[in-house]
Amino acid sequence: MRGKRLLFDYVKANWYRYVLAVSIMGAAQVIHSLFPIVVGNFTDELEMNGLTAQGVRHYGLLLLAIGAGYGVMFGFGQYNNHKLGRTFEYQARQQLFEHFTRLSEWYFSKNGIGKLLSFMLNDVSSVRESIANAINQLTSAAVLLASIIVILAGSEIPWTFIMVCVLPLLSIPFMVVYFGPRIRSRSRRVQEALAAMTDSAEEQFGGIRVTKTFAVEEIARQRFGKTVDQIRDNHLSLVRLSSMFQSLLPMVGGLSLVITIVYGGWLTLQGAMTTGMFVAVTLYIRMLVHPLQQIGNVINTMQRASASLERLNQLLEIRPDIQESADAVPIVGAQASIEIRDLTFTYPEAGKPSLSDISLTIQPGETIGIVGKTGSGKTTLLKLLLRVYDPPRGTIFIGGIDVHDIKLESLRKNIAYVPQEGFLFSTTIRENIAFSNRQLDLSRVEEASRQAEIFGNIMELPDRFETMLGERGLTLSGGQRQRTSLARGLIKDAPILLLDDSVSAVDAVTETKIIRNLRKVRAGKTTILIAHRISALRHADRIYVLDEGRIIEQGTHEQLLRLGGYYTSLYALQEEGIS
Repeated sequence: MRGKRLLFDYVKANWYRYVLAVSIMGAAQVIHSLFPIVVGNFTDELEMNGLTAQGVRHYGLLLLAIGAGYGVMFGFGQYNNHKLGRTFEYQARQQLFEHFTRLSEWYFSKNGIGKLLSFMLNDVSSVRESIANAINQLTSAAVLLASIIVILAGSEIPWTFIMVCVLPLLSIPFMVVYFGPRIRSRSRRVQEALAAMTDSAEEQFGGIRVTKTFAVEEIARQRFGKTVDQIRDNHLSLVRLSSMFQSLLPMVGGLSLVITIVYGGWLTLQGAMTTGMFVAVTLYIRMLVHPLQQIGNVINTMQRASASLERLNQLLEIRPDIQESADAVPIVGAQASIEIRDLTFTYPEAGKPSLSDISLTIQPGETIGIVGKTGSGKTTLLKLLLRVYDPPRGTIFIGGIDVHDIKLESLRKNIAYVPQEGFLFSTTIRENIAFSNRQLDLSRVEEASRQAEIFGNIMELPDRFETMLGERGLTLSGGQRQRTSLARGLIKDAPILLLDDSVSAVDAVTETKIIRNLRKVRAGKTTILIAHRISALRHADRIYVLDEGRIIEQGTHEQLLRLGGYYTSLYALQEEGIS
């Protein structure tokens, strides 16, 4: 599975850089391990020959070389290791975003923005810390411990003394087995609580205007406060366990140091060891305390990162609902008819079909209107044409080809879709309109804005087309956002245009102008309009009336009026409202 190889693939691709960084840091620790033995030799020489200028100079320069060599090499190795960690963080976030772009709308409808941001921020950062800090500390601890063991083994220090001193350290593996899984489990709960908090914060910020309008700030604070309280409780649970684990490790090291001083002092007094040996062993055992603490930090970090990596793995293993077949072909949208055959569609986890037995044919260049009650399946039909959701195979054909066998890029490039909500990005108006092709000349952008009847409003803004919009286009009114979104669809000049109630937020006069412009610029091109107001689609070549997912009426505006059914009653209500 690709997800399970997220970290493995990165380390495999950069193994030589990791080997270089680890080798340099390891060499630094080998140099560092020489410090106690040099001090021990100096102590023995001082005891035998007394303090001499030559001896002080010799050992002083030797200790200076050890300190300088250790500092330079460890610093360089640490820099390279942290650089690799930051590069992983960058690449992982790029991979996650690319994966998000492949997932279907259904996934995003079930997972809030805050949860997705938590993957990008908290989980990736946690894994990055594990491969940066953990490698630093593990390399330092492992090489230093190995160096100390080699040096002690090659010395004349009694083996029984060494074994007694390190005996308490044998309890460390048992502590790792006990604490490790528990730390990982609690770390996962912390990450999940962070995701819930981020999700709640995004929702509260997005709805802050509603909150203030209804004066329910206290309710909002309480709702957000519950998520923060959950993070606090989960963090405290994790901290209690990890603190206990990390405190036990230096306690074990301290116990070894006590044994060294007591037992080593007795052996020195008995003449079994020189004073220099006793000093060296004491310093080595004291030096062992820091690696033990580092091992504790590494285990904590790795367990926390393991929980985050598991979440990322599960995310990357999610297969997109919309899959492109291996033999998919492109289409020529300008020559493509649209045919729907006995289409019945039910949303995942929904009990009732949203569309039932839909059959219709749209010839190239036709303008089709779709009208119906809210929830009758109008928007669903358009999303199935785009394969935002997957229709059953053998039900939707474009240019005679099943949409399952059309390349997704080709399908969506040949269709321009303008939704009702008119989402805009936090950039300039020009870039929002020219979203499908940022290289378009300003003249093309202006032309599209005129067709959408938004040009005059833009010219009144301080920076005109270079005006920066606020988050989600909130600088503009609802009607202005909708018309800007319409201009974005028109400038694409796609063979097929889908308008999902895209003029619902404009007044009747502006709507009339927009419809007149559409009829002119879309002549000879396929256009499908969804609308609640009949005035927006009465000019269509054919109109379909949907109710509870079924086509109940179809025909031209005049034909539907003569039927005297739902369309006629809707028209009468709207005409009465206007009058």
